[in-house]
Amino acid sequence: MTMQAPVSAVPIAAPTAFPKNDVYIPTAKDQEILDTPEHLFKLQSWSDLNQIIAENRLEDLKRRPGDLRRYLEWGAETRKEYGSVLKYILTKRLFWEGNLKPRSLVPFEDQEDTEILFNDWPYGLDPGIVHIVVWTKAEIATDPASGDITTESRRIIVDYVNKIFVKDLGFPAENILWFKNWAALQSIRTVEHIHVLVNTNGIEGAMEKLKTVAH
Repeated sequence: MTMQAPVSAVPIAAPTAFPKNDVYIPTAKDQEILDTPEHLFKLQSWSDLNQIIAENRLEDLKRRPGDLRRYLEWGAETRKEYGSVLKYILTKRLFWEGNLKPRSLVPFEDQEDTEILFNDWPYGLDPGIVHIVVWTKAEIATDPASGDITTESRRIIVDYVNKIFVKDLGFPAENILWFKNWAALQSIRTVEHIHVLVNTNGIEGAMEKLKTVAH
């Protein structure tokens, strides 16, 4: 039986050079969120997420005002302690520091090149929607002309997401979304990663299942 492929964003810009000091400058959107009273912030529903990703409006994915404030404060402290958020991720979350050479040039093909983590700073999502980040040491190829990921890269990602979350863990395909941020929206650059959203509502033991592959 052919499994339904999760939805993906369409155009994705080619990566840009990683800033040497990893400084993050809050955007006008960030300030707008910070100025929003917590009780007026609208959590994003599964329907919202389907539409945002289908229309490639990834800039509309937002954190709660309080979470964003804590995220920015955490980022500043982390850069002060580790030099960059990337170094923190590599040393404390991925344990890849000094070991970024992939065993396979195909993204997600080799388990040693791949790490699945719960997002420490997820977007403001309805309860039951889990935000996961899948990291790979291998490059995810893009088309230099369009900036979009290549057809082959898209096939690889869809196959991998379906294998892990649909086939292995047993989630319905309609409960899985994935996207890859373009470089302008990436807070962690130079290490390839995709985002996976899982709607666990109504699925018994969903978090226990996810904890078997993510940490």
